[in-house]
Amino acid sequence: MIIITGAAGFIGSALVWGFNKRGFDDIIVIDTLEQDERWRNLVKLRFKDFVHRDVFIEFLESGLFDDIEGIIHMGACTDTTERDADFLIGNNYEYTKQLAIWCIENNKRFVYASSGATYGEGKFGFSDDHSLLLDFEPLNMYGYSKHLFDIWAYKQGFLEQIAGLKYFNVFGPNEYHKNAMRSVVHKAFEQIRANGKVGLFKSYNPDFEHGEQKRDFIYVKDVVDMTIFIYEHGDINGIFNIGTGIARSFNDLVLAAFTAMNLEPEVEFIEMPVEIRKNYQYFTQADIRKLKKLDYNFEIRTLENAIKDYMQNYLLTEDCYL
Repeated sequence: MIIITGAAGFIGSALVWGFNKRGFDDIIVIDTLEQDERWRNLVKLRFKDFVHRDVFIEFLESGLFDDIEGIIHMGACTDTTERDADFLIGNNYEYTKQLAIWCIENNKRFVYASSGATYGEGKFGFSDDHSLLLDFEPLNMYGYSKHLFDIWAYKQGFLEQIAGLKYFNVFGPNEYHKNAMRSVVHKAFEQIRANGKVGLFKSYNPDFEHGEQKRDFIYVKDVVDMTIFIYEHGDINGIFNIGTGIARSFNDLVLAAFTAMNLEPEVEFIEMPVEIRKNYQYFTQADIRKLKKLDYNFEIRTLENAIKDYMQNYLLTEDCYL
């Protein structure tokens, strides 16, 4: 039996789906369902029990879950515009510390979600080498809350016993409840369906033309394969980048979206909101050499193939959920 926190969320529910596809459903899902549509992410999935996040720690410390194999901790506030720093510290940092300590003290597997946002603007690169951790300068409080835990785990020596995964720009089915934090792929789909064109932010960096800002976009199905692979190999510990290793432009993404919908591309470049300009990442690209050294043999989908699968097998169908 395993526990997945944030299991009604985007990546969390996709992980439950991934385990189900592998014939495994002895899963305790932990989350809050709030007032959005995230509950729909769970409808088609198989699991043993649902436990509300607010009582989970109490149940854990009471011994109720002493027979679990491990915890995959995806639960966090992932809103990069969240301004309540105290909330982010409590939710993303302190809560993760509690779970990590419990797993280490009880000899349980612990895999947690970090983020590519910890790298900031990337002036120190995007390497998951532990010796570089202290150099990174996140651009927003969300990234900093994730970065704080990475540093804490490193200084405690816990990265020899647990695995942290720095997810880059993930997109795919089950992201629909994330509102403004949905991927550019999903936003592009909705814009194309509504008015036949896509609006992309103009560039305010002389090194990048409009639409040539680049990110490491990775499909959630590849994220699931990578995460489960690392979880199931208990001897694989430390921080690992979870990305494709190839930066692609927003222009590439939009072209792939129009192609998947059998439409001619039409792009409009729009003003970037002033409040996010100074914290905007113009380039991200995961260094995945550590992952490749693990004999990770799954084929990572190209941006074009991933968008085609997402749109044609989910967004353009009656049932868009995993």
